[in-house]
Order: sequence, then structure tokens, then C-alpha cells
Amino acid sequence: MEDPEKKTEVVLLACGSFNPITNMHLRLFELAKDYFHETGKYKVIKGIISPVGDAYKKKGLISADHRVAMAKLATKNSDWVEVDDWESSQSEWLETLKVLRYHQQKLLSPDPTNSLQNAIPVTKPGRKRKQEPNRHEPVKKKNQSPDIKSVPQLKLLCGSDMLESFGIPNLWKLEDITEIVENHGLVCISRAGNNVQKFIYESDILWRHKNNIHLVEEWITNDISSTKIRRALRRCQSIRYLVPDAVQAYIEKHNLYSPESEDRNAGVVLAPLQKNARDSKN
Repeated sequence: MEDPEKKTEVVLLACGSFNPITNMHLRLFELAKDYFHETGKYKVIKGIISPVGDAYKKKGLISADHRVAMAKLATKNSDWVEVDDWESSQSEWLETLKVLRYHQQKLLSPDPTNSLQNAIPVTKPGRKRKQEPNRHEPVKKKNQSPDIKSVPQLKLLCGSDMLESFGIPNLWKLEDITEIVENHGLVCISRAGNNVQKFIYESDILWRHKNNIHLVEEWITNDISSTKIRRALRRCQSIRYLVPDAVQAYIEKHNLYSPESEDRNAGVVLAPLQKNARDSKN
């Protein structure tokens, strides 16, 4: 029988707009948890939802205050998935890698004074990796703290659309993608028959770290999306059973999502496209 003490602990982090959060967003966590537990090697101990800040400038993106509030209502009855508003409270848009570093630092040193300045690159925690050529591992000192084996692995949870967005010019920095898949790892939920494996094969970076990309097939297909929810709301159609009841009630109470809200940031270039295009020129 498998010794639970030997299982690698995992924390799942989902970044995105959550505009609004849907039942599908919550299902991603459950599907990933089932996948890891079925391997017999991992134990998922926490899920974190991190809504993006308003500075992301995505078309139709409503206030982060509302998106965070809805996410908290959606996870109120969960005993392992929680909402973190650190990313959404930043005045500037933050790369996903910086959000990963921040949460990794919190796992390494759970200190309330933690800040972005502490969100430095870290070596991949958990199970040991094979020694790479010309790579020297630091000598482990006695009584070294913290014990890296006791630190859970932080993995980025996403859908296939986010993984495939790695191929959009100027949306992601290549060095960011490399650090994400090398130091943390991806858990990608995809529908059966999806071309995610082909996309990984065609990317040298992803192929090099394919063993750190966990593909989870979603056999009970679910086509709910925030975009379709907003469209239904604009047309005064029911969204019941597509989002948690508390989220639906919140949307109705605050009269969220209208043709006017969908035009928010219209014509504005997405923050990462602005920043990365500017950096590439410099």
C-alpha cells in the first residue's frame, strides 16, 4: 500500500480573468486533483484562484473587486480551493511568472511581509531531477532550512486555450515560458481529441520540458465559458446552472455585464502585448 508520507504535495494555481467565474473554472481544479491522486504519487493540498488585475486591459473586463467577490462566493463551500487577491490588487499588470514566484515564495516562507521583491526564481521543489550536463547542484548543508522536500510543488493550472496562447507573438516572453514549465510545471485540462499534444510537439521549449506538463483529458465535456455567460446576460438569457447560484445572485444584484461593460477597454491593446512589444524594441 502506498505510503501517504512519500507522496509529493501539490498546490494548483489558476490565473485568469474569471469574468465571471463559472462552474467550468471550478471543475478544472477537481479534474486536476483526480488526475494527480490517481497516479498514486501526488497529494493535492490546495487550489488557488488568482484573478488578473484591471490593468490587464482585456476587452469587457469588469472591475477586479467584482470578479474577486464572485470567485470568493463560488469557492465559499470548498474545503481546499481559495481565492487570492494579491495579483488583482496590483496597480500594474503582472506577468503570470511573477504571480507564480510570489506564491512559491509564500510556500517557502509563509510570512505576511512577503512582497513582489521576494518573488525570485526558485529551483523546482519536490522530487529530485536528473543531473543535467554542465549543471552543478548546490551542496546541501546540514540542517539546511527550509527542507526543500517539505515544500509543495506549485503548478500552473490552465485550459488548452491558455497553453496554446504561448504561440501568440508578444503575448508571452520565451524566458517566462521556459521558467514556468521548468521550475513549476503545467497542468493542462483538455478535451478528448484536442490538439494540445501536437502543439507541445511543435514547440521546442514545451517539448524539452514535456515531462513537466501534465495533460488531463476532460471526458465529460463542458463547453461553459465566461464569454458565453456574458453573451447570455447581454441577451437577458438565463445562466442558471452555468455558474454557482451565489454568483448569479451577485451578478443580478449589481447589474453586471451589459453591452456597455462589454465595450470596456475596446480598442485598447492588451497589457502584455504592449509591454512585450515595447521591450522587444528596446
